[in-house]
Amino acid sequence: MPSEKIAILLLIGIFISLMAVRMPIALSIGISSIITCWYLKIPMQMVLQSMVKGVNTYSLLAVPFFILMGEIMSAGGISKRLLHLASVMVGWMHGGLAMVDIIASLLFGAVSGSSAASVATIGPTMIPTMEKEGYDKTFATNITI
Repeated sequence: MPSEKIAILLLIGIFISLMAVRMPIALSIGISSIITCWYLKIPMQMVLQSMVKGVNTYSLLAVPFFILMGEIMSAGGISKRLLHLASVMVGWMHGGLAMVDIIASLLFGAVSGSSAASVATIGPTMIPTMEKEGYDKTFATNITI
């Protein structure tokens, strides 16, 4: 059997074995990858350089700023105004609160440009409100996301 096929089986086998003993996913991925790299004789320095290069991007830097912008907009009251606008538009329909959540997330995502900021801002307001109205928490969370 070629070395690459053994490496793939080793990677998957160790990962599944570690998951079976209830090890966290991140550790399972890391340990199985390190063992596979060791088997293939890939230098660890090269692996670490690739990891740092993958994390060192401007797009990853933008995510916390979008979330911060969402929190600032929420504190300023724009999220309440967007919720009110969405409520006026579709809140009167059957299942309207779920539709209000979707419309508010759509509007907030358009304003902020970030779905993560939208969830971080609309979620703390809408999920508890939907729970009070009888929606399942899982459903409310999925609708908001």
